[in-house]
Amino acid sequence: MDLHGAFHVYDTTLRDGAQQEGLNLSVADKLAIARHLDGLGVGYIEGGWPGANPKDTEFFRRAVTELDLTHAKLAAFGSTRKAGTRAADDPQVAALRDSGASVVTLVAKSHDRHVDLALRTTLEENLEMIRDTVSHLTAEGQQVFLDAEHFFDGYRANRDYALEVLRTGYEAGADVVALCDTNGGMLPGWVADVVHDVVETTGVRVGIHCHNDTGLAVANTLAAVDAGASHVQGCINGYGERTGNADLVTVVANLELKLGQQVLPPGLLRESTRIAHAVAEVTNVPPASRQPYVGSSAFAHKAGLHASAIKVDPDLYQHLDPVEVGNDMRLLVSDMAGRATIELKGRELGFDLSGDRDLVTRVTDRVKALEQQGFTFEAADASFELLLVEEVEGTRPTYFEVESWRVITEAALAGDERAVCEAIVKLTADGVRHVVVGEGNGPVNALDHALRDAIERAYPEVAKFELIDYKVRILDQGHGTDAITRVLIETTDGASTWVTVGVGANVIEASWGALLDAFVFGLRRHHVA
Repeated sequence: MDLHGAFHVYDTTLRDGAQQEGLNLSVADKLAIARHLDGLGVGYIEGGWPGANPKDTEFFRRAVTELDLTHAKLAAFGSTRKAGTRAADDPQVAALRDSGASVVTLVAKSHDRHVDLALRTTLEENLEMIRDTVSHLTAEGQQVFLDAEHFFDGYRANRDYALEVLRTGYEAGADVVALCDTNGGMLPGWVADVVHDVVETTGVRVGIHCHNDTGLAVANTLAAVDAGASHVQGCINGYGERTGNADLVTVVANLELKLGQQVLPPGLLRESTRIAHAVAEVTNVPPASRQPYVGSSAFAHKAGLHASAIKVDPDLYQHLDPVEVGNDMRLLVSDMAGRATIELKGRELGFDLSGDRDLVTRVTDRVKALEQQGFTFEAADASFELLLVEEVEGTRPTYFEVESWRVITEAALAGDERAVCEAIVKLTADGVRHVVVGEGNGPVNALDHALRDAIERAYPEVAKFELIDYKVRILDQGHGTDAITRVLIETTDGASTWVTVGVGANVIEASWGALLDAFVFGLRRHHVA
């Protein structure tokens, strides 16, 4: 498949996406993300702006020897030459020329007011800046794309000049002119009308670059494609400043799965969920659970009515098979769950409940009763599995018996702002009684240390367990300090993760319940007898 021919998928995560508030990528991060994007099969990866900042300059320098791209071409981003100079003499243009990238994407002003106020030059000089820079870089052997900044606003203000910007860049040698909805204020119908006019009037090859300020970046991108655009730009996971850019995975999935347009190499769309989450790990921005196609909730079903239908045919409540994007169907266990939900969730966890109606009814009733008390099993599969084991096997897995526990927080000493937290846990494991004292950064951390130290003496596997996430929610806030508290704890053994839930009259009691489930589930997973 020719990724650089009739249709382009162009990722700008490393440049435009990196402008997201709170997102700060190192050079190593950018190299890692580029490899992931290449694994998705995009045609172009915009690496940044060499010459504008040292980090991007270093990225392109290292990319020459450290990036071995299979599918994508690396693109360097930059601006047209400055007014009153020659492109051949402009240091910013030289940085693009010497970047090692085979593709250069030039940003150019297409809004007459921006030319006047931002560039402080004439409209004719702006056209000459575009013409000179594009022709210079193409003469140097680089492929050039032109990003027409603020194009849609410029088109409304001065259609003739905005179109002349596109013609100038295209006639100078740019392969594509991308129409940028820089402020993100367009609607799909408006985009379609403008793109259609551009294609009919100028004959240029059109690309589209949308921001999500109206919540319509993906819809606007698809509208542009329908009107004749053959080059789409976006960011994985919809990263970008303000409300983000068009989510490139959503765009591509819609093109392939809804419109039947093959834009990635065959089979690589099935890598999209894995890659979207892998990039989220690098950026340290938690993936959005409700993200279309690749979110953890994208194919999650909660209501009992839905589950009953899915038991008959999964397609009844799913717009496509999640396998197409590498995702999975999930069934959420909650007080809305019916018998079908419990059966299907049990099957997902390895339990065949279909032949025991009384068991299914008992589990369903118990789940609903516990959720009335404040428990939630939607995000706590490990706690639900322990509940299921207890009902199926008649007893809860027992690896230790807790005699008692307590936590003490000592007031800070004079001149020391820190409070000292100490936990004492008494339990019997493998026939031996243990009394352990643990200190920690807060009462829950102290409890974790004490419980872990006591259990580890009998079960060394516990040394692998690590608490990686901790969430607290006050359930009935109107009660003030005596409100019921729910705690969710995520634990890993280095190979997998699991989530447990605890509910109590205070955060320490709730945390204790979630910690107990976490250790019991982990020991069961490690097949401790």
